[in-house]
Amino acid sequence: MSAIAEAVADGKLPGRVWMYADYHCNLACTYCLTESAPKSPHRVIGRERMLEIADEAAELGFTDLGVTGGEPFLLRWLPETLASMSERLPVLVLTNGTLFTRRLLASLAPLAHRDVAMQISLDRPDPDDNDEMRGKENFRKVVEAVPRLVDQGIEVRIATTVESIEDSELDRLCALHRELGIPDEDHIIRPIVRRGRAIDHDLGVVAQQIDVPAELTVTVDGAFWSPFGPTVHDGVVDTDLLITRTTRPLSTPANALLRLVGERPEGSDVSLNIR
Repeated sequence: MSAIAEAVADGKLPGRVWMYADYHCNLACTYCLTESAPKSPHRVIGRERMLEIADEAAELGFTDLGVTGGEPFLLRWLPETLASMSERLPVLVLTNGTLFTRRLLASLAPLAHRDVAMQISLDRPDPDDNDEMRGKENFRKVVEAVPRLVDQGIEVRIATTVESIEDSELDRLCALHRELGIPDEDHIIRPIVRRGRAIDHDLGVVAQQIDVPAELTVTVDGAFWSPFGPTVHDGVVDTDLLITRTTRPLSTPANALLRLVGERPEGSDVSLNIR
């Protein structure tokens, strides 16, 4: 067993490897970590490289894969790629849930009943409040897409990203996701992190290395401590959580991350277990 596999098995290192598939998006959310928008540079990691990372991650002893962006489903080849990746390891893909037209839903057929889950953002139970932060028609498109995905046999999680939420509002949001077919265990609530566009809007909590799990994250710019690492502000990628510029082979940043985790002092547990 490799050192990485041992660390994952012992719980010293999270088992998921993340990939930033792209950086452009059809939305421009107020709190976006990467300043993604329709005209943002695409900076696509590429289908072949994603499959290589999936193979290498499985060989090293990682247990899961994560795909984020940007909006990954702007990449037309993504459904087929996710299906191939799921043959190596289970996959979680983060999406805003607004692009699931009939054509795209049809292309997702190979993902039915596979180890592929979609985490879709839904922040508020009221359309106006939700769309104020995320964009026009976001709420409507999400609540239409979620049950269609569930009906196709695709696992869906709901992610709520907020600064705060009142109990009554949360109750209505939970009632909504249950109505859409998403059980409580597949609904996560996480804080806005003060990185990317959130800085300009004075939103979110400050998160440093100690605050987030050490989940190996690969981008076109290198490997980072966490998916909260390769954020963008004023068009520049943050490097405070950069591990290595080298991502080939994956063992190079993986072992660098393991060393960094081993160097943390006793008692330095993650204080913001943001997922």
